[in-house]
Amino acid sequence: MVPETGLEIDTSMAAVGAKVARGERITVSDAHLLWTHASDDELKRLAALVRARFHDPNRATYMVMRIINYTNVCVAQCDYCAFYVLPNQEGGYVLTREDVFAKIDELLELGGDLVGFNGGFNPRLPLHYYADLFAAVRERYGDKVEFYALTIAEFMFLADRANLSYADTAARLRDAGVHWITGGGSEILTEDFRKRHAKFKYTVREYLEAQKAVVDAGLRTTATMVIGFDETMDERLEHLERTRALQDACLADGNDGIFSFLSWTYKPYGTALGGREITPREYWRHIALSRIFLDNVRHIRTSVLTLNEDAFRALEYGADDFDLPVEDEVTQKAGATIDRNLDRLLAVPRAMGFEVEYRHAERPPAVAAA
Repeated sequence: MVPETGLEIDTSMAAVGAKVARGERITVSDAHLLWTHASDDELKRLAALVRARFHDPNRATYMVMRIINYTNVCVAQCDYCAFYVLPNQEGGYVLTREDVFAKIDELLELGGDLVGFNGGFNPRLPLHYYADLFAAVRERYGDKVEFYALTIAEFMFLADRANLSYADTAARLRDAGVHWITGGGSEILTEDFRKRHAKFKYTVREYLEAQKAVVDAGLRTTATMVIGFDETMDERLEHLERTRALQDACLADGNDGIFSFLSWTYKPYGTALGGREITPREYWRHIALSRIFLDNVRHIRTSVLTLNEDAFRALEYGADDFDLPVEDEVTQKAGATIDRNLDRLLAVPRAMGFEVEYRHAERPPAVAAA
């Protein structure tokens, strides 16, 4: 193959830029071109065009939330995780309901109102454990707290253990007061990545089937992506392409689909995989490319959990939303640090010229209308 000349690259870049400006969808090849040849300023400019179709350019929203790791016992054995212990190993735990309530009470005192539940594949916890827990949280707190009940990956594990379809499992959780199941557990949505690093997790096809079932059940969901392992650019783009296609399918069925897309960076400390962290600049460029490519997802979120103050720079690269976490043991075990000085953190995007506004988790339309 004859290498492209500078003129040919410039012409192709101009064509992609014009396509974005017209509101047309870019291809995977277009995304490759942007990643390889676009300057930071060009990526920011194009991402800003897409962002402005959904949001005020000078405004960003945020949440204060806590991830409650209800158990650390997991049989998935992902090599990028520093948190889990196997069944019967020393240090395994399952939180009591009182433990969970205490963590939620503290979150409310700190000014937050969103809880994420995340624990992994614990074979000793049946579906009714989760249904009872979530029903108790809903009964105790009502609308004062919203919660993301499990990740898609955990949801799949529960369905398999209960010998239920994804649709039936979603219905059971919905009846227990669940409104949200997050897109966690996706990491990089390619089969090769899963074979390399998470061979006991589900296939990409199964993952997407489960997430579609969650949406079809009337629940809300999000999309997530973790970068900085050993994934290739082709794998990153395959993940984005699969996410966009899932959202197309959800919207075609008349559902709200994926509410937001959150990408964060792999923390390598204490993991079997090891490695090094990517630079903030690479993350910012990835956020910009995600905003441009995911033209059907309203919210692109930046990760304060893994990048701390550097995360706010992504607001200039197309992100419009972020959360301020007060706890996440999974990521903290791998090296993440959490700053609970929320006023100091919020001063950073404000100094950048953004008006920041607290955002409460939306309820599903069917629930809100009930």
